[in-house]
Amino acid sequence: MSETAGAASFSKLGFAKGQIIQEFGYDDDVDDDLRFELEDAIGTELEDEDFNDGADGVLLWYRDGDDDLVDLMVDGLTKLFDQGFIVLLTPKAGRSGHVDASVVEEAASTAGLTTGGQVNVAADWAATKLMPPKGPRR
Repeated sequence: MSETAGAASFSKLGFAKGQIIQEFGYDDDVDDDLRFELEDAIGTELEDEDFNDGADGVLLWYRDGDDDLVDLMVDGLTKLFDQGFIVLLTPKAGRSGHVDASVVEEAASTAGLTTGGQVNVAADWAATKLMPPKGPRR
């Protein structure tokens, strides 16, 4: 959240102290400062893709050309406790791997998620909060 965000943005996205957050899509291009600030905000390290317990939230790094976005969203959903959420991080417009907002909207709708708007969280990355339907999941 280096240049444009901070604790208020983490809170707006749904992150809070004590949460278990699982991360998908980690690669060389992620914003490590953002990751470290998030770990400070939740008070623990992010869990990796191999984590098999439930999570309060999923952090999903996604770039144009990565695996199918709908499949990744559905995979993230299967990890969530009730009332959990997904935060999708995509490169900002003009950056390599940028994902158009209409692609995110369509993928979210197909996966049964609703979008909560986009937040600038780092110089090169924007975040979109994705919420599953209300009520317990089966």
